[in-house]
Amino acid sequence: MKPMHPNETPSLALNSERLRDEPSLHDEILSRLRDHIVEGNIPEGGRVPERQLCEMLKISRTPLREALKVLAAEGLVELLPNRGARVRALSEQDLGELFDVMGGLEGLAGRLACERITDEEIAEIERLHYEMYGFYLHRDMHGYFLANQSIHQKIVEASRNETLKAAYANIAGRIRRVRYSANFARKRERWGEAMREHETILEALRRRAGNELSDILFKHLRNKRTAAVEYLKTGDVAAASEPA
Repeated sequence: MKPMHPNETPSLALNSERLRDEPSLHDEILSRLRDHIVEGNIPEGGRVPERQLCEMLKISRTPLREALKVLAAEGLVELLPNRGARVRALSEQDLGELFDVMGGLEGLAGRLACERITDEEIAEIERLHYEMYGFYLHRDMHGYFLANQSIHQKIVEASRNETLKAAYANIAGRIRRVRYSANFARKRERWGEAMREHETILEALRRRAGNELSDILFKHLRNKRTAAVEYLKTGDVAAASEPA
């Protein structure tokens, strides 16, 4: 804790320190809760078990409900008046529309990123790409998914467009869970195809070929949409050993 200012009371000093600690605690709770839901630990359309989650996270109801409000804004859960929350369910039409818009946003982000991205940002995306490739070789779907999401997020951030980033975050939150689950249900050959698509994404980004990258990203999201819709139809997660 920093030394108190001579005119600062002990209680104010403690409150100041607590305020600095709270954001990191909130972010940790939010991250763990989001991962818990995205990884399918609560059924689609299922009620969020607040008491069980409080015990798991070792927190009270108040910070849990604050985190649920954020996840509701992201579109991952729905808040029910006086009845807690439930995991948001998506229809086939919902998925098709959301992935189409997502593809458009990522395509635009790719075009803008090629105009504005720095060499350092490209180097970071390259690092994430090779990290993702390592997860691919070891058939580590969880690690692969996280690295994959980071790459797409970095490209969006490089667009330097706050309106685009906000729209992207909203839609990404709504489909994050089904994207994660669909990855486990897709065939081994599709996983290799996805890696090849990411190679072309990285190559176009290195050359700052905006139109080319835009087209690649839109097609990439279309392929993800196909996998997500197939997963929604079958609910098949048995092929976890063959992620894509």
